[in-house]
Amino acid sequence: MRVSTRTARFALLLGLVATLVIAIPAVAMAAEPTVNLGTTAPFAVLAGDTITNTGPTTITGDVGLFPGSAFVDTGVTLNGARHITDAVADQAQTDLTAAYNDAAGRDPVLLGGVELGGRTLTPGVYSSGGVLEITGTLTLDAQGDPEAVFIFQSTATLITASSSRVVLTNGARFCRVFWVVPTAATLGTNSTFVGHIFARSGIQAYQGATIEGQLLVQRDGAVTLINNVITNIPCASVRAIHVTKTASRTTLTGSGSVTYTYRVTNPGTYVLDAITVTDDKVSPVVYQSGDTNGDNRLQPGEIWIYTATTNIDVTTTNTGTASGTQGGVTVTGTATARVVVRTGGSSSGTVTGGKIPKTSTPLYDVLLLGVVLILVGAVGLGITRRRA
Repeated sequence: MRVSTRTARFALLLGLVATLVIAIPAVAMAAEPTVNLGTTAPFAVLAGDTITNTGPTTITGDVGLFPGSAFVDTGVTLNGARHITDAVADQAQTDLTAAYNDAAGRDPVLLGGVELGGRTLTPGVYSSGGVLEITGTLTLDAQGDPEAVFIFQSTATLITASSSRVVLTNGARFCRVFWVVPTAATLGTNSTFVGHIFARSGIQAYQGATIEGQLLVQRDGAVTLINNVITNIPCASVRAIHVTKTASRTTLTGSGSVTYTYRVTNPGTYVLDAITVTDDKVSPVVYQSGDTNGDNRLQPGEIWIYTATTNIDVTTTNTGTASGTQGGVTVTGTATARVVVRTGGSSSGTVTGGKIPKTSTPLYDVLLLGVVLILVGAVGLGITRRRA
């Protein structure tokens, strides 16, 4: 059977089209590469102008400032290094600019609105075409890929409402979530946020906001904190568990009740079983929330909350330990918290300076005069006897 030249050419063209049809989806579905953080990676907070804090704030990760030098750290518990106006912070600022430009230069999908709350998004690069807002819950679904990348590009600001949440599911991890903010970011009261914020002019975290990731502001910007928990730990590709611990009261006058809160996360790529949290001085430690899919397994991206309450009457530093297992291997993490008890004043009736304490009644003067007269009389009597 002979095949005409026209038929052969048509078959060849059809084959080429089929090849392109197969290849195009493969290209479109290629995984988005992560953003290179460079030397900014260890920092939980990095700013250019100032960093200020009000109330008890716990920061896990390094703190950096360049070219400014004003770090108002009253109330800050820092589990990391300080780099204030030094070469490390200078280089981190340079690497922050490179990371910002990388993330801002990716080709995005338009979201068709500025509100992210109520949405479930899969990995990719997204732009709102304006402000980025989160009211309620934004869910990021990695679809089983712990290396899945999410990049959000604002053309103005990032604003999260009070009690809003960013929830990670199906293997999503905070260290693969990036937010590009060409002006300032505002994190609402008691909001829960994840990811790396690259901001140009500033970041404000309001009362009780918790952040798993980084607050990074370029050279002219400031970071303002109010009673926050900020956690940035290495993004592991192994079995790992992490715990942070905060006290409801860090200073007491006399004895008082203190509630400790333990936040347990999984920065690795393996799902963990048999999660336990204990404390060396407080028992019991009680699970409160966080197992979003109810499978009793700590998924990457989940944040499990535990609490323990006790009465403290002396200055105390205690340690919480979280553990989990996978494939017969157990991993642990620890965190400490310190509560200072101030008694104040000296004990009543203490003699100081070799003086007899003066009472508040006139009887003191009468007694003192009597003692003086007795002494004078005794001395006089001795002199009289000698003369006799």
